[in-house]
Amino acid sequence: MTLSPSLQAKLSTPLKIGSLEVNSHVLQSPLSGVTDLVFRRLVRRYAPKSMMYTEMVSATEIHHLKELPRIMEIDPDEQPISIQLFDCHPDFMADAAQKAVAEGAQTIDINMGCPVNKITQKGGGSSLLRQPEIAAAIVKEVAGAVDVPVTVKTRLGWDDGEINILDFAKRMEDAGAAMLTLHGRTRAQGYNGSARWDWIARVKEVLSIPVIANGDIVSVEFAVRCLEETGADGVMCSRGTLGHPFLVGEIDYFLKTGNPLPSPTPVERLECSKEHLCLLWEYKGKRGIFQSRKHLAWYCTGFANASELRDKVSRIETVEEGCELLDRAIARLVCLEK
Repeated sequence: MTLSPSLQAKLSTPLKIGSLEVNSHVLQSPLSGVTDLVFRRLVRRYAPKSMMYTEMVSATEIHHLKELPRIMEIDPDEQPISIQLFDCHPDFMADAAQKAVAEGAQTIDINMGCPVNKITQKGGGSSLLRQPEIAAAIVKEVAGAVDVPVTVKTRLGWDDGEINILDFAKRMEDAGAAMLTLHGRTRAQGYNGSARWDWIARVKEVLSIPVIANGDIVSVEFAVRCLEETGADGVMCSRGTLGHPFLVGEIDYFLKTGNPLPSPTPVERLECSKEHLCLLWEYKGKRGIFQSRKHLAWYCTGFANASELRDKVSRIETVEEGCELLDRAIARLVCLEK
């Protein structure tokens, strides 16, 4: 696996998002219930220069709360960082964007791609693909309210009968978007089927702002293939990082050096899962334990008795119980490696 000369040339310069330069062309996607402060710290350990995103935040919720939700909490040392917002009210979005910048966000990302019903039924996420005038008004209002770049993350369209991304993407650029991240699926697809990278290539041809490819970026090989096929300015990793916070760093390292990093061993992955558990406990207490169950389950793949361990960690009640299970599994794997 090698990089073409044209791709090497593109990757040799920083990713320019409006006035912001980012020294990595690999981004960590915002993931609801996943990309909290703890998860981002783990990803950043292996990808220190990559753009990270908070979980998406409701602008309406921020408008009605006296205190900002903890979901917006940013570590001063974790730049570059973006806060992702969703809503269908331009004025609420502009107000929320100003608060996000005050928290330290270097860009404001607007979610126009979430397919979940509870988001689309409120006029947010991918429902904005059906309301391009409102979507453009949101971008224009937010861009006029903050002095950091405003970006958009979206999908190809509502369904196969309504793929309107070429017109929609151009509207977002004209409204003031400094970058567009495109998930190569429709809202109706959800996360099923293959991402259609050919549409990303077509969008790249009509925009002058950076286009980031999203969808099926699950390995270094897939990332390189996607960049070569689409001509995109970067890739955004999403579900491939679940239980594998090393992925963004692995791709970033290969794109910068042309050399692959050694894959983490099962022992290294379980040691990372244990650290993840302990950090969630320290950060969120009992709620962190409940949230850790899904993370620990995602780490438990690709080694002997992984399914049995996955079942047990999915039901832990305390940090001590989780650590004990992981320590025993690590000890067994160390013995097998000898």
